[in-house]
Amino acid sequence: MIAEIGQLSLILALCTCALMLFIPILSIQFQNESWLRLSAPLALNQLFFACFSFVCLSLCFVFDDFSVKYVAQNSNSLLPLIYKVSAVWGAHEGSLLLWIFVLSGWTAAVAFLGANITVKFRSHVLSVLAAVSISFLLFLILTSNPFDRILPIAPEDGGDLNPLLQDFGLIVHPPLLYMGYVGLAVPFAFAVALLFSERYEKVKMSWCRPWINVSWAFLTAGITLGSWWAYYELGWGGWWFWDPVENASLMPWLVATALMHSASVSEKKGTVVSWTILLAILAFSLSLLGTFLVRSGILTSVHAFASDPERGIFLLIIFIVLVGSSLFLFALKGHHLVSKPASKGWTREFFIIMNNMLLVSITTIILIGTLYPLLSDILNLGKISVGPPYFDFFFVPTTIAIAVFMGMSVSSRWNNGNFDESLQRVVLPGFASIALGLVTVVVIDFTSSSYDFSWQALITIMVASWIVLTLCEDIVAKIRSDKLKILKNKSYLGMTLAHTGLALLILGVGLSNSYSVQSDLLMSPGKRANVAGYDFLFKELIKSDGPNYQSRKGIFEVSYNDRDQGVLIPEKRSYFSGRDIMTEAGIRTNILKDIYVSLGESVDSDSWSVRLYVKPMVRFIWIGGFLIACGGILASLNRRNVKVSSLNS
Repeated sequence: MIAEIGQLSLILALCTCALMLFIPILSIQFQNESWLRLSAPLALNQLFFACFSFVCLSLCFVFDDFSVKYVAQNSNSLLPLIYKVSAVWGAHEGSLLLWIFVLSGWTAAVAFLGANITVKFRSHVLSVLAAVSISFLLFLILTSNPFDRILPIAPEDGGDLNPLLQDFGLIVHPPLLYMGYVGLAVPFAFAVALLFSERYEKVKMSWCRPWINVSWAFLTAGITLGSWWAYYELGWGGWWFWDPVENASLMPWLVATALMHSASVSEKKGTVVSWTILLAILAFSLSLLGTFLVRSGILTSVHAFASDPERGIFLLIIFIVLVGSSLFLFALKGHHLVSKPASKGWTREFFIIMNNMLLVSITTIILIGTLYPLLSDILNLGKISVGPPYFDFFFVPTTIAIAVFMGMSVSSRWNNGNFDESLQRVVLPGFASIALGLVTVVVIDFTSSSYDFSWQALITIMVASWIVLTLCEDIVAKIRSDKLKILKNKSYLGMTLAHTGLALLILGVGLSNSYSVQSDLLMSPGKRANVAGYDFLFKELIKSDGPNYQSRKGIFEVSYNDRDQGVLIPEKRSYFSGRDIMTEAGIRTNILKDIYVSLGESVDSDSWSVRLYVKPMVRFIWIGGFLIACGGILASLNRRNVKVSSLNS
């Protein structure tokens, strides 16, 4: 009965969303604005039913109810309990239920944390969120029901969870990513509601900015964690592969980054309002596009969930209806949102808008590179591969340009921008970053026999230093003028933390690519290999048993200049339930360098293919990513002085 109760809860959630959708219409029809207050309790009811349904599916996994088709396909009686719980969102149906659960949470949060906006406007926002929920609830119930039974005879045991997903990464990565993906529905709903009202008010933008910041921060954390998961789990030693589904998460992040900065300009200056609204629509539209790519079956990827054409068509209809109607509404009413003229001169506003243009441009380039091979294949024009060289060619110089404008914006005023004044503030950081880059690269070249002079490393250090030094210059200037008041501004502190995180991320990407040393070779127990001055001794191969797999572990002793650096233990796992083979890398890490061993295939009874890596500074990628996310959260906590009494309109 648990599955049937979960199914009923989904239907009740759908009915609740339908009521919430039509509340504003009924209020106008019956000329009773008090009905608008029903939207908030309805949002809470939606969350309750979605949560209850999610708990029901979780219980089916915990109690090994293999009469439920989804459980039978994605679980096994030998699966550890923690993975039975995370298996709930390990495949298409359950992950879609998680999507709906998260969206219900965001909807309830808007309903009860929107005290600074009028009941009428909040009801309109909730109505738009309800429309999004209805679309996905219909998709789940009609095409992807996670509670379908296997009748009349249920299997005695389940198939098993994909071995790639039997990892800590599955526990935290999808929920974090969905919090960001789905959270972008809130600024989307705000944008649509604002278009209906045809009236821009600063207070509404002040209300919306924290939602943008928080969803962007979750999306940042989700992408960062996914990158780390790929690095240690797949055994390839890489952290980003320009996979179409990776791109599908990056594109809304880039547009949401532009949206976050554009919203700050709209709030402070009352300018570029229509542009901000358009970015809010585009950010969520790209989230929907990512959902379509993952679940439509049009691509093959380690991230892809489904391959059912019926589901793809349903998702395409959702995408066309939600995105098409919102863009049509923007074209129809966007010009009514009158904003002030943009400031002239070299102001902070100018540099932020320039970065907005760069972010949208690189998003467009990634979108073309992601979709063109898919369209070419669908239209039988031949298979085309668009790989890292294409993306790197555009992404790297654009990132450098963004960093340059970022430093200039930090050092510029909001009003009465003067190029000479801005230039004077960045001269010292500019020369210092050039000198720091040159000195660092030359010292590395002269002191290490493993690394040669690298132009990529030089540019990386210069760019990262530029970002940090311009921030330091601005902090010193503000402390002198504001007498430490700036340290109480969470928005400014969040911006500083996020920009510092970006500098560390750039440093990690550039230096790990410049100075990584890789060696692929055959090794047998007792054999040694030297990589970048590190000595690897393949001491022995041992067998062990896990809860649902057998494992062969390589024991590698590592030393550097005859000093012990520890033992690395890569694994090859063979899972009982489908005999799937998985690689678990052995990694020894500190903040400056990773030593990485991956055990490949057995070549004969004694030899194994082995991949050895020495990867400097790679940890800075994930440290920087999480600092960026923390900066977004901190900025969202900034107190905004908004008078509720001014909202009676």
